Amino acid sequence: EVQLVEAGGGLVQAGGSLRLCCAASGLTFDDYVRGWFRQAPGQEREGIGCSMSNSAGSAFVEESVKCRFTISVDNAKNTVYLEMHTLKRDGTALYPCAAKKSWGSRYCFDLFLYDDDSFDSWGQGAQVTVSS
Repeated sequence: EVQLVEAGGGLVQAGGSLRLCCAASGLTFDDYVRGWFRQAPGQEREGIGCSMSNSAGSAFVEESVKCRFTISVDNAKNTVYLEMHTLKRDGTALYPCAAKKSWGSRYCFDLFLYDDDSFDSWGQGAQVTVSS
């Protein structure tokens, strides 16, 4: 069983920075993809970034947060990081991560085409609140 746990959320002022982590346990395989999502109050869930385990540099963020958000991977710790800079008020949201196994070499953003229940594992999410 694969379990994901997010950490690093909290209260931050607009313009500030925050780093979230998504730690995985039970991942004895290295063929998987992980995605970061944003669930803002009253809004639909949206994918904001993804990373792959089969390449050290395979991490991407959605166009709207490019140059502000960065995803990095520490394979030794089975941990994916979401580093957010210049946070805006619309960044207030729950940020869960999710994983799918046996992804192969597909572009990781394709995972956002799948239904939530098709993912192998979901974390509870890290709550981020951006204040004025």
